[in-house]
Amino acid sequence: MQKNNQIAAFILGGFLCLGLILLGNTVGQSLLKMKSMERTVTVKGLAEQEVKANIAIWPIRFTEVDNNLNTLYQTVQEKTDKVVLFLTKQGFKADEISTSLPSIEDRQAQGYVDPNVKYRYAAKVTISLYTKQVDLLLNSRTKLIELAKDGIAISDQDYNSRTEFLFTELNSVKPDMVQAATQNARKVADKFAKDSNSTLGKIKNASQGQFSITDRDSNTPFIKRVRVVSTLTYYLSD
Repeated sequence: MQKNNQIAAFILGGFLCLGLILLGNTVGQSLLKMKSMERTVTVKGLAEQEVKANIAIWPIRFTEVDNNLNTLYQTVQEKTDKVVLFLTKQGFKADEISTSLPSIEDRQAQGYVDPNVKYRYAAKVTISLYTKQVDLLLNSRTKLIELAKDGIAISDQDYNSRTEFLFTELNSVKPDMVQAATQNARKVADKFAKDSNSTLGKIKNASQGQFSITDRDSNTPFIKRVRVVSTLTYYLSD
């Protein structure tokens, strides 16, 4: 009886050893396959596109001075009306134009009075134009000489007087740009695969970078450059 038990234990042990060998061989093959799948290449694809701004914000500023406050207010109102009339004649709508109360500075209220200052009061006026008629705005800015003839000196040299151009229709160009960035990335990956005697496989992972919108250059701020970079990782195989 004891001998039979020993034989049975020996046979069972043999089967266990054979099973472990087969299992080890299978696991080894799986690890080799997994290791081969770890061969990847990570590339970046760039897409750029130039677009025209679809919104413009034009702050029209001028300064008026006087020693009589009531006269100053009257002059400011008259010149403000002339600026608004100029804009409406160009073709802008009333709801695109907004005016604000003038900023009045009393130079004698500052304590020290510069003897070279001729006028006590100075009024700074801003008429704002918010419009989608970008081409009309660009054309109207060339006609500011008409306001100068009425004694209105428009300030456009300082930072706060600069016209701001915006592009707010990013969603209209996003799909095509993402597609272009992905295609550019694949071209780079294909080149890498060929140079390394490999075959490009499926995408392992992908990430889309932030879209950026900048002026094309300082002379044409109404032309915008939209840019995006996508990062993709591909599997490689022999």
